[in-house]
Amino acid sequence: MNRDSIIGFVLIFVILLGWSYWSMPSEEQLKEQRRQDSLKRVEMENSLKEAAKLREQQAQAAAAAPATEATGIDTTTNNVAQDSNTMQADLIKYGEFAAAVHGEEKYYTVETELLKLKVSKKGGNIVFAQVKNFRTYDSLPLVLFDKNTINFSFLLNDKQVQSKDLYFEALINNRPITADSFNITGDKELHLSMRVYPNDKSTGKVDKSRYFEYEYIFKGNDYMFDMNLNMKGMADIIGYRFVTLYWDQVMTGKEKDVEQERKHTTVYYKYVDDEVDYLSEQKEEDSDELVTAIKWISFKQQFFSSTLIAGDEFKKANIAIEVEKDNPTPKYLETAHSEITVPLSGSDLEKFPMKMYLGPNKYKVLKQYNLDLEQLIPLGWGFFLLQWINRFAVIPVFDFLSSLGWNYGIIILVLTILLKILLFPIAYKTYLSSAKMRVLKPEIDEISAKFPKKEDAMKKQQAIMALYKKAGVNPMSGCLPMLLQMPILFAMFRFFPASIELRQQSFLWADDLSSYDSIFSWSQQIPIISTFYGNHVSLFTLLMTVSTIFYTKLNSQMMGNNQQMPGMKTMMYIMPLMFLGFFNNYAAALSYYYFLANIITFGQMFLMRKFVNEEAIHAKIQQNKKKPIKKSKFQKKLEEMAKQKGMNR
Repeated sequence: MNRDSIIGFVLIFVILLGWSYWSMPSEEQLKEQRRQDSLKRVEMENSLKEAAKLREQQAQAAAAAPATEATGIDTTTNNVAQDSNTMQADLIKYGEFAAAVHGEEKYYTVETELLKLKVSKKGGNIVFAQVKNFRTYDSLPLVLFDKNTINFSFLLNDKQVQSKDLYFEALINNRPITADSFNITGDKELHLSMRVYPNDKSTGKVDKSRYFEYEYIFKGNDYMFDMNLNMKGMADIIGYRFVTLYWDQVMTGKEKDVEQERKHTTVYYKYVDDEVDYLSEQKEEDSDELVTAIKWISFKQQFFSSTLIAGDEFKKANIAIEVEKDNPTPKYLETAHSEITVPLSGSDLEKFPMKMYLGPNKYKVLKQYNLDLEQLIPLGWGFFLLQWINRFAVIPVFDFLSSLGWNYGIIILVLTILLKILLFPIAYKTYLSSAKMRVLKPEIDEISAKFPKKEDAMKKQQAIMALYKKAGVNPMSGCLPMLLQMPILFAMFRFFPASIELRQQSFLWADDLSSYDSIFSWSQQIPIISTFYGNHVSLFTLLMTVSTIFYTKLNSQMMGNNQQMPGMKTMMYIMPLMFLGFFNNYAAALSYYYFLANIITFGQMFLMRKFVNEEAIHAKIQQNKKKPIKKSKFQKKLEEMAKQKGMNR
């Protein structure tokens, strides 16, 4: 060991010795500590005496007037355990809520026209939610969550007591409840309150003048209901100007294709003064810290959502989504987490209004609440043109056709025909452009023969552009109409997989237009094929791919222009084959729509070819060549500037 090491060790020893001496409590501090320990022992002895006295009073009261079930109140919910040691342990662990940690598990069922819900006495919250009038793909009741897949709990005091561990008292219009189930229809309302009362943390006596309460207001014909948080006399117990809400949900599959459903499952949220946003649907794990005021948070699946909405605003929140590898839940998709900060005013009587939406991701239903909840449906909100096409054109027409009671396969056919009629002027413009290019092809071939060398490529291009200009043909005129059609194609790409109306709707061999159609499937994993294509053959996707290849070939022949970039023609045929693997697992309605669009396009092209006279087009082009070339103002300005420059020299 060298000298420097020895010096280092000596310095470390001196520092540790000095720190130990400096941090040693003084004699006065030791005396104070002993005094505090003595007071704690006295306080515990007094608590035990009070508990014994309380047990004696309870025994006398029970003998004189036994509790009856008519009150609807479980006596164990509002009294500490009979054993003094257990009671004292509860007082130490739960403090002001020791009286509420024991009780009898009980559920209250609320059934509306649209929902079936169960509210638990333990925790006071909804532990079961079924969306009526819908079924899972395997014909089971559509349950959004149950007691094994939902956690909804408030942190109540500095002892880390959570509301989910306490037993609540159920009230209807502030009166003890006498029934276990309720049915509501139409505009009728049910006011159900779940209250938990604090106790004196020394004696365990319950104080019903103070409470923590969930106030539910259910309506018979609505997927949304009030879920207000009310507190009275709780400020000194909670001790903060906020309360933390933990909301976690294990989301399970309800559709035919679990993998595709997982790709549409995530957490959405909306800031009070900003847009709707969401965690990544493509990542197995994602999270975000929302540090500004939030209006709502939604655990969103492909066609159904659980959404918590603040009456005013949530202060902030931490949200996360993850795929738990070993989660044993059947048809497991993802687990969503949220830690929400609920602001308090600090007053004796608190009321924080909230609402909860449990229901389908249906545009008309979500739109009526004016909360931007319709943005849970991916209609292309990031690009204004896509959402406008879907909101103001496709959805109204689709809803109108749906109201006629037709099969959805027929509705998609009619919708496709209507769109093709609307786009026909663009298609006609594109065809005319290709016709002009075809009649010019012999002259373009002559120019190509005149400049065969690669180093003359620029001269050849200039000669071709001069020909176009002289003939009055714009080679880009065919591209613009195609570009105008692209937003509609992308809008349909967004619309069909997100349309709940297509869910479980059959057509021909497809049993569910919102999922893939299969005419042949296998279970064995085949390398590469199973990964990129899947374990089934979708006939609509196959028809779409074949028709797209035929369309590409026909369009290439009719364009009459072989001046594509090297490899471009091959790529045009490879692209449909690449999409084959992608669309094979996608919504059958989308592949069906693209297939119909291709077939209708074939018909339009043959009709236009029959009625468009290419000889007349050629004659007109020849006449245009004889006319003087009109120069634009910009071109004239450039020529004048060039002349001025030459004269100045």
